[in-house]
Amino acid sequence: MLTDVTTNDSHFRRLELRTVQTADWLQDLIFPPTCGHCGRVDFRFCPSCLYELEQVPMAVSRLRDQAFGELCATGGHCGVVQNAVQAFKYDGARELAIPLADRLVEALQILNPPIDALVPVPLFADRLTERGYNQSELLCRNLALKTGIEARPTLLKRIRETSQQALLSEVDRRKNVRDAFAASADVMGLSVLLVDDVATSGSTLRECAKALRNQGAGLIYGIAVSHSLSSDWIPQEEDDEYQHSWRRDQNLGGA
Repeated sequence: MLTDVTTNDSHFRRLELRTVQTADWLQDLIFPPTCGHCGRVDFRFCPSCLYELEQVPMAVSRLRDQAFGELCATGGHCGVVQNAVQAFKYDGARELAIPLADRLVEALQILNPPIDALVPVPLFADRLTERGYNQSELLCRNLALKTGIEARPTLLKRIRETSQQALLSEVDRRKNVRDAFAASADVMGLSVLLVDDVATSGSTLRECAKALRNQGAGLIYGIAVSHSLSSDWIPQEEDDEYQHSWRRDQNLGGA
């Protein structure tokens, strides 16, 4: 009986997804998409803007946070990177998962943290059905293909609906995602990299880390394509100088 219920639920989910995809196709037919960066018609993100995105240099920044072994992003949320992330997240430009994941790969090559599993920030079921995909999971799976590190999306789930973080103040962001995630016991002892598209105050990633830690995860890292333009985000070069000075002052070596 349980198998029948599970099968029916899976069938219903697939039907919902096909309905959303058909609606998107009809919408594009009646209202052709425009490039999320330059506005060119018939592209969600046109080839010229894709080339521009690929030329944006890495500007890895860190957010110092005790919840993580490392929390970083590949650059600020502005210009063509911002528009690419928004087109990817809200406008159905799924093809951008590949160049955006390339930026994550490059950042990981710079930072080189020890990782056992890649875990995307999950969406709540209703939001996933509405959007048709989880942009963080697409990034995560492309990152897995490029690095050989296993993507484990089932290690973390969102257990309640939350408002969009971008619309909230920093205080409300923390309240919005508090206790919104639950982790699987399978994460016990694993070193995990949380993957997201945008990091602002770090509230969402911090709550994800808390849920993973509650189930016995080992070291937890976080990475995002872009970060807010807050001064809390420190360019890698400045942070490296700080860490070097701190270790020297504490007589920990590493000079």
